[in-house]
Amino acid sequence: MIDENDEKNLITDTEELNNICDECKEEDESVTQNLILTGFKLCKSCRLSKTIFPL
Repeated sequence: MIDENDEKNLITDTEELNNICDECKEEDESVTQNLILTGFKLCKSCRLSKTIFPL
């Protein structure tokens, strides 16, 4: 049986995987992939720019 805490965690996990980049706020499929690989919600473009210019 699912208690309220499990239900709240499920909602939080779903919101975290919304494919919206934290930097540019655009939706991209690569955001979820980078979240799994690196732990940061960045799209391909922002990840590349952060790698080249890490300011």
